[in-house]
Amino acid sequence: MAQAYVQVTTSTDERAEAGELAEAAVAERLAACAQVVGPITSTYWWEGEIETAQEYQVVFKTTADRFEQLARLIAERHSYETPEIIATAIAAGSAEYLTWVSDQTADDDEEDEDLLESVDEDDLEIVE
Repeated sequence: MAQAYVQVTTSTDERAEAGELAEAAVAERLAACAQVVGPITSTYWWEGEIETAQEYQVVFKTTADRFEQLARLIAERHSYETPEIIATAIAAGSAEYLTWVSDQTADDDEEDEDLLESVDEDDLEIVE
């Protein structure tokens, strides 16, 4: 089955926090890249009132397989009580870019399994 890709967004009121979320997700290979956009102006309902605030949006590019782990990282590290965590399916993209996203977000265990599958057992030498 073909790999599925998503773009995940969140927003926060501090540029530093947005940068920290972006860096943590990329460092843990939960996203291939993360872009911090802003400041933006957000208007929303909160605790029965309409609020308007300056925020910074973080846009993550990742695989659908990594979404749950990325969402957990965002929720755990985010300062908001109810952070925005939205995944939008990527319907199409350049093959080279999407391959790069897959490569950058590959689970180390998956890479090890792929490496083992590529080894021809006839080429192995037993060392005692």
